[in-house]
Amino acid sequence: MTTMTFFLFPLMLSISIIIVNIDKTKENHIMRAMDAPEKKSPTISDVISEYLRMVERARSKPTMLAYKNGLLVFSDFLNKKSLKPDVTPIENLTEEMFKKFFEHLTSYAPTTEQLYLQAVKGFYLYLDSEEYVRINQSRLSVLIQQRSRRPGKRLPQFPASDIDVLLKKIYDIQNLWVPPADAEADEAINVKLRAYRDRAFLITLADTGFRVHEACNLRRGDMDWNEGQTIIIGKGNKQAVVRFTARSMQAIKDYLAQRAELDGNSGRQLSSLPLFARHDKGAGKKVKPMTTTTGRNIVKERVQQILGDELVGKITPHSFRHYFVTSVLRGTGNLALAQKLARHENIQVTERYTHLTNEELDKAYYDVFEKDTKWKTES
Repeated sequence: MTTMTFFLFPLMLSISIIIVNIDKTKENHIMRAMDAPEKKSPTISDVISEYLRMVERARSKPTMLAYKNGLLVFSDFLNKKSLKPDVTPIENLTEEMFKKFFEHLTSYAPTTEQLYLQAVKGFYLYLDSEEYVRINQSRLSVLIQQRSRRPGKRLPQFPASDIDVLLKKIYDIQNLWVPPADAEADEAINVKLRAYRDRAFLITLADTGFRVHEACNLRRGDMDWNEGQTIIIGKGNKQAVVRFTARSMQAIKDYLAQRAELDGNSGRQLSSLPLFARHDKGAGKKVKPMTTTTGRNIVKERVQQILGDELVGKITPHSFRHYFVTSVLRGTGNLALAQKLARHENIQVTERYTHLTNEELDKAYYDVFEKDTKWKTES
């Protein structure tokens, strides 16, 4: 045996052993793969639920509910197309279904159609980002742009003059506070507290432009009494400064003064207490925050009490926001300023308030052409 052979033989033997081991490892991997149960693909419904959980974490509750409604309509559409979401694997969902979804939405209002399309588009983008299905994202946008209906511009309708009357009437607390004749002591106190609270709440809505849920979520500690303002997290989870008028600040202070004993006995820091609280049997002696339902009921009940049944439903909490934006525009004529104070992300939303009412047009016409004319008919 030569010296070279002496050295090569062990090396070749080692290589042979390694190759044998590699082959065995491959064989073991193959056997395990064959023995392992096949991974089940998630259904369309599974991934919709997954997507909605993500939306719930990242977006506001109203947005989540709107998206949920949109995807329920989409699921109903898929059922009608024999693509049952509960059993159909997610990879069977194609862009063609999104294209056909437009026809399904023709019975809905254009604004609802736009909302549902955005919800389903978001779902498709989620499928692409999570690599469930490959999606041509630009095609989805083009389809919406070309095929969806554009909602018409609706002018805000609200009885501004009636809101003026309401605000003037409630300034006198006696117009709200009607002590019940045979009420128990606790209920009599609640009636008085509700009168002061409702006056403060309505004036605040009219003078700040708060959305009803924003006003209901305020705490005492949120108020900067020196500057007459507060910082809130508003629509779209955006931070914003909201300013208060002198009359709204005074109305709130009057209300809190009436509530002093209740707050003092709560055992909690004043700054943590709600600015607007419940005053009913359910709340008892506790200081509980108002819900948006309570806020809507305040508007309904006080409109009925002051203005009568015919205006119930015509004046809503959002009517006070319309009133606020219109008051800013009439007082300043500055569209950009009104946009900032109303916290409108898109100035086109603010532009809807720049229209003139028929009464204003009539008055302007009369002032120009008829005011001093000798042809004016005698009544």
